[in-house]
Amino acid sequence: MTIRSIIRGTGSYLPAKRVTNDDLAQVLDTTHEWIVARTGICARHIAAPGEYTSDLATKAAQKALDVAGLTAQDIDLLIVATTSPDHTMPATACHVQKKLGMTRGAAFDQAAVCGGFVFALATADAFLKQKMAKTALVIGAETMSRLLDWTDRTTAVLFGDGAGAVVLQAEEHTDRGIIDSLLRTDGAAGYEQLYTTGGPSTTQTTGTVCMNGREVFRNAVHRLEEAVQEILEKNGLSQDEIDWLVPHQANKRIIDATAKKLGLPDAKVIHTGAEQANTSAASIPLALDQAVRDGRIRQGDLILCEAFAAGYAWGSVLIRM
Repeated sequence: MTIRSIIRGTGSYLPAKRVTNDDLAQVLDTTHEWIVARTGICARHIAAPGEYTSDLATKAAQKALDVAGLTAQDIDLLIVATTSPDHTMPATACHVQKKLGMTRGAAFDQAAVCGGFVFALATADAFLKQKMAKTALVIGAETMSRLLDWTDRTTAVLFGDGAGAVVLQAEEHTDRGIIDSLLRTDGAAGYEQLYTTGGPSTTQTTGTVCMNGREVFRNAVHRLEEAVQEILEKNGLSQDEIDWLVPHQANKRIIDATAKKLGLPDAKVIHTGAEQANTSAASIPLALDQAVRDGRIRQGDLILCEAFAAGYAWGSVLIRM
C-alpha cells in the first residue's frame, strides 16, 4: 500500500509595506542598478511594527486551508519553518496553532534557514507516510527584516518578509503528491559562511546577518546541481520531465546558474525574487502559491523544489501536483 502526501491547497501573505531599491538608496550607498545587477531584486515587503512572524504565517495558512476546503480542526500536524520566530520559546508553530484555533495534533518549528520549507515538507511527508498524521499544514514564514543590519548594503538589500503555506493530506493509490525528498548539510564547510552575530546561548541577542557572499554563491550552485541530479537519478527521471523548477529565491544569479547547469530553460523556472527578495524559508511556498494561482502550475505537473541555506543545509523535493 503506497501512501502519498497530496498538496490540497496553497496560500501566501506579504506585508503591505513595499520597499524599493530606490528607497534603500536614500539610506545606503547603493543604487537600483547595482542591486538588480547582482541579485535581480527590485523590491521587498517589510512587516509593520507589531506584525510578527506568527501573524504572517497565520494569514498564509488560513488562505491555504480555504483553498483546500478544510478548517484548522482538520489539521493534526502543523510545522512552521522559520529563522525569525516570535520568541526563543515557545515554538512559533504553537502560536499559529492558537491563532488558527487548531486544538489537536502536534505543532512545532523547523529550523533550516532558507532550506527550512524543504526540510519541513520532507518531515511532514514522513509523518504522513508513517500514519503519524493524516493532514498537515506546512508553513514557511519569516520577518528577516528584524535580523538585518540596515547599514550593511551587502545584506540589507537581499531580504524581505513574507509567508507561504501548503496543506498536505495522506492519500492511498495515487501517483500524485510528494514523490521523494533529499536533505543534506555540511556544517564543517558552511557554519561560518552565513550566520547571525548573536544567539540566546552566546550573546543573548538575536544578532544580525553576516555572509561570505562569494563562498555561498559558489557552494550553492554546485551543491544544488548535485542535489537535483541525485534525486532525479534515484527516481529514474530526466531534467526534460520537470515541468517547473520552484527554487528558493535567494539570488537570480544563483537560480540562473543552477538552471543552466541542469539544462532547464528559464520558461520552466518560477521567479518571484524581483518583487519579494529573499524571504528565506517563505520563498518557495510563496513562489509555489503564486504559480498555482496564476495558472502556470496545474494538476499533474511535475515540480522540483530546491533550496540552499546557511549551515550549509540544502535539499530538493519532487512533487506531482
